[in-house]
Amino acid sequence: MANLSTKIKMYAAANGVAEVDFLKDVMLQDDSDGNGAYIKEWNLDIAQPTDAQLSAQESAANTEEANATVRSTRRTAYGDIGEQLDEIYKDRDSWKARIKSIKDANPKS
Repeated sequence: MANLSTKIKMYAAANGVAEVDFLKDVMLQDDSDGNGAYIKEWNLDIAQPTDAQLSAQESAANTEEANATVRSTRRTAYGDIGEQLDEIYKDRDSWKARIKSIKDANPKS
């Protein structure tokens, strides 16, 4: 199940809002009853989503969270950009093969 913040980002993007600041635009709070997070305050210029609208974002949000994990794993495996540039300069084909193997081992959804 995707995080509420990710579903909100997906909802906002689908409604023309590129960035959501969770300190100013939308404040979330955890329910003391253990039911999870909920929207405490909504300060965006689009309508606050209903539960059904957030649920509709579940699949896209799950994909985004999975891809964020893949991007993080790839970033670590790629290594320092300076070292990559040196590797490209010395042997571009070797670098391309290494990057391809990283991408193949960590596919996006």
